[in-house]
Amino acid sequence: MKCLSHVLTAFNPMLRSSLIAACVALCAAVVCVPAVAAPEDSMLANIKEAKARLDRTESKISKERVALANELPALEQQVMKLRNETTVARRKMDERTLSLSQLENRLSSWSEQQAFQQNLLSRFLLQTGVDSLSLSEMSLSDKVQKVGEKAKEFANQQTPNFSAGKVVLANGEVTQAKVLTLGPVTWYLAQAQNVAGTAERKQDLFTSTSTFSDTDTESLASLASLASSGNGSIKIDPTLGRAATREQASEGVIEHVVKGGVWVIPIVLFALLATLIALFKVIQLWRLPKVKQVASGKALVNMVGSSGVGFFDGMQRELYDITKRASTPTERDDELFSALQQDKIKLEKYNGTIAVTAAVAPLLGLLGTVSGMIETFRMMTAFGSSDPEVISGGIAKALVTTELGLVVAIPALILNAVLSRKARHYYEELESFALVLSNDEPDVAEKSDQKSDGQKQASAS
Repeated sequence: MKCLSHVLTAFNPMLRSSLIAACVALCAAVVCVPAVAAPEDSMLANIKEAKARLDRTESKISKERVALANELPALEQQVMKLRNETTVARRKMDERTLSLSQLENRLSSWSEQQAFQQNLLSRFLLQTGVDSLSLSEMSLSDKVQKVGEKAKEFANQQTPNFSAGKVVLANGEVTQAKVLTLGPVTWYLAQAQNVAGTAERKQDLFTSTSTFSDTDTESLASLASLASSGNGSIKIDPTLGRAATREQASEGVIEHVVKGGVWVIPIVLFALLATLIALFKVIQLWRLPKVKQVASGKALVNMVGSSGVGFFDGMQRELYDITKRASTPTERDDELFSALQQDKIKLEKYNGTIAVTAAVAPLLGLLGTVSGMIETFRMMTAFGSSDPEVISGGIAKALVTTELGLVVAIPALILNAVLSRKARHYYEELESFALVLSNDEPDVAEKSDQKSDGQKQASAS
């Protein structure tokens, strides 16, 4: 024990306490071993009892597991059945919703179709002479009945049966006549006045649209034969009178120009002036002699020496004569410059008038159009705008001046461009020739004259 205490004091207090606790536990174990070993049979009995309970619990768990395993497929089948029923119910709900939308669409299309059919019935009845007030008071059944009556009337019109009716002739006289209607075309025969022609129905009266002339006796006789015996041939206008109306509305050039009013006069005067000047300039420029191309003074000496003084013509000859007359280079250059300026003025003379015509003519046409439009709107203010033919006719007359102004301006612009280009090109050739004459070399004209005189003397000898 002394040795043990000495060993314990050698360690630190923490380790010492741990060793003491271990020793106490060892002593207790040694003391308790005989006591535990005594009730061995009791422990074996407890172990057997625990094992029996374990076996019973495992058996119970096995039985419950089998029962649950047998119950699980039934529950799974029940879940699948409920899931299928849910899917079917959802599909039925979707189909019920889809059918409702389809019914709504079908009802909407039926409503649109009904409105379209009613509009067709109303338009047909309006075209056949039913006034809008009576039409608004008709029910759908009344409209259908009226359309049936009109259909029967049209069916009866397919056969050439004359009927009695009142016709308003071209002179305003109302007379009794025999009327034949085939489709949209109606003929009338007034035997009392010996007049026949085509007519248009307006309410209970027929209005004559055209009359067979005295020279067209064949049509009159054929219509009379058809009315009396039922046999005959008649002429049908496939345009329903539009060709005759267009022929009556056609006009000549002079009538068309006169419709423009007072502003046509200055446009025509400018056109005549530009035409005369253009003819004069064309004759002037195209009658000018061709400018001989000279590259240098030496070439000029050779050309004039071989051909004589008459080698040049027109304005080029005048420039060459100035070079011969000039006593000094300064005097020569001044006279050449002055002559070129005079030639330029002569070449471009009156071209400005054509350019002014090209610029002024559209403005005068626009002025005439504005004046015509003002007059048209003034008439609309005074008499109203219920008749579209009056408005369109006034606008058509107002646009005549613009049309005439463009007709005058476009050729004038082209002529001005062509004539100016021709004059500028001719002046550039003269200017090039003058530059050759005004070089600083010895007098080209004297050399060319001396060479020409030498050639003349050699030929005379």
